Amino acid sequence: MNKVFIRGKPLTLEGEIPQINQRAPYFVALDENFSSKTLDDFKGKIKIISSVPSLDTPVCSNETKKLSELIKKFPEKDYVFITISMDLPFAQKRWCGLSEVNNVITLSDFKEKSFGQNYGVLIKENGLLARCVFIIDKDNIIKYIQLVNEITNEPDYDDIEKNLREVK
Repeated sequence: MNKVFIRGKPLTLEGEIPQINQRAPYFVALDENFSSKTLDDFKGKIKIISSVPSLDTPVCSNETKKLSELIKKFPEKDYVFITISMDLPFAQKRWCGLSEVNNVITLSDFKEKSFGQNYGVLIKENGLLARCVFIIDKDNIIKYIQLVNEITNEPDYDDIEKNLREVK
């Protein structure tokens, strides 16, 4: 079983994190209108999926804003940037409006928990999602995974940018 930490305290991740070059697992999550979305809704696009514990925390908010800015460096790529959390859809929509972030699709995993379970990032102890970034190519093959071991830390943005440049 995989573990992450919060301020040094271990937390257990449910499920298994998929492997690079593996087909991305299926999931169903809710958009801001409580409509179900799956990986198939983003067919033919490069998917940058950032799972976070909650957008209403400073680290998650900073991460989503920084990734939103990073993605703007790639106007030539046919991509979609998704942030997924256990936040309710209306809370995610409110956060986007207040933060003036308009190039991110927020999805909520609170109902099915299928993203968290199928991607191995559901934290057993608190039911939130671990901080992890996945890059999935147009054919739904996972090309990059960055699991942040200490969830109070932000990811390595330079590494994400480097790997995003390599995905076609």
